[in-house]
Amino acid sequence: MKVYLPSTGISSRLVRFVGDRLAPRRPGGGRLCILNYHRVLKSADPLLAAEPDVAAFRWQMKMLADCFNVLPLDQALAALAEDRIPPRAVCITFDDGYRSTHDLALPILREFGFPATVFVTTGYVGSGSMWNDRILESLRTLEAEQLDLSDAGLGSYPVGTLAERRETLALLTERAKYLAPDLRQELVERLDRLAGTRESDPMLTDQMIHTMAAQGVEIGAHTISHPILAKLNDESARFEIAESKRQLEAITGKPVRYFAYPNGKPGIDFHERHMAMARDAGFEAAFSTAMGAAGNHHDRFALPRSRPWDATRPFYISRMLYWLAR
Repeated sequence: MKVYLPSTGISSRLVRFVGDRLAPRRPGGGRLCILNYHRVLKSADPLLAAEPDVAAFRWQMKMLADCFNVLPLDQALAALAEDRIPPRAVCITFDDGYRSTHDLALPILREFGFPATVFVTTGYVGSGSMWNDRILESLRTLEAEQLDLSDAGLGSYPVGTLAERRETLALLTERAKYLAPDLRQELVERLDRLAGTRESDPMLTDQMIHTMAAQGVEIGAHTISHPILAKLNDESARFEIAESKRQLEAITGKPVRYFAYPNGKPGIDFHERHMAMARDAGFEAAFSTAMGAAGNHHDRFALPRSRPWDATRPFYISRMLYWLAR
């Protein structure tokens, strides 16, 4: 009996058939889709359209259960290196360390029996908001038609409508990523003052991280302050990489084996010297945000991960198959 995926009209048997042909189990032919989530929302947020809410995350996990083989990251990497990766192999990862990973995603992962890896930015553990969330909340509450940052060299932005705020959020976040840390801090503090916002606490606590690690969630490092490593001097970059590992091992009592580069664009956000730093710090592998599936030809310290931002079921499935084909 054929099982059809909810609201797609696509047979799960067909998806498995196509996936098996795109990435067959043969020497050199295996591929691994490493999914890169950030947070799960209680309900849809028009300013965070790329982030799944609980309902969307659940149907995505259901599709993975019906059509793919979800593996722990360590087992998947070992199988990939040894040319024994199963077809349609997938790993689930989260970046930054939002507490919604613990509160909202983890119960759904348990529901399906799925393993996951969480890459934590240690400087925000237990208190405060990441700089991008402070920009988000300021734009959400700002009572103005125009946001003028010309005196800071960042231009002026319309914010009168929801669409304008969404576009401004994307542009301002992208530009802020590449500012020097002190200039970025000045920007978010200025936005806080303009909008009258205060820091919230959306990030994981020490206890949440310890609990997840004790329950089998792989905890990985994602630096201390989420800088663009390529913008730092080598001493600072090396400290961000190695110290985040040390801090997380102190929390979990376990080795932290994997690292994810902030923003993660190869050749732009990190370079080969940063790959060497991750290796020297004692990590076993490190991950970029390059699109597509990982193969055993990839450098273990620049493995691709892809963000599943599709809001509809057919496109979510199509994108997974597309990544396997690449």
